[in-house]
Amino acid sequence: MTNPFQPGDEQHHRLTVTPEHFAVLNGRLIHPVLSTFALGQALEWTSRQFVEAMLEEGEEGIGTLLTVEHRGPAFEGETVEFRAIFEQLAGPELLCRVEARVGPRLVATGRTGQRIVSSAKLQARFQELRQQAGH
Repeated sequence: MTNPFQPGDEQHHRLTVTPEHFAVLNGRLIHPVLSTFALGQALEWTSRQFVEAMLEEGEEGIGTLLTVEHRGPAFEGETVEFRAIFEQLAGPELLCRVEARVGPRLVATGRTGQRIVSSAKLQARFQELRQQAGH
C-alpha cells in the first residue's frame, strides 16, 4: 500500500438521480427519490477512490464501515455531489467522513471504512469461511 494522501484530502463523485436510484423495496416503489441504499453505494464509491490510488499489486480493499444519515431528499433529475474527506489511515484501514448535497441542500452525511489487505489472504479467508458454512 502506498499513501499519497493527508487528512483533509478529498475525493468527489456526481450522480444524477434517475428512477433506478429510487427507493424500491420488494418490487414496490416506496418514494420517487434517491434511496438510502443508492446513497450508501455512492458514498462508498466516493471514498473508495482513495483506496484505488493506494493499492499495490496483489492488494485489495474491503469495506469495514458504512454509516448513512439520510437528511433530505434528492429528486429525479437532480445532480447529487458526493464528497469523501480522508480522516485517517489506522494501520491498513482508511476512515473517511462523507457527505452528499444537491447545491447547498444537505442530503446525507456518514462515514466509511475500508481495509487494504492481501488479495491472496482475502481469497483464502473467503474459501475457509465457505467451507465452514458448508458451501
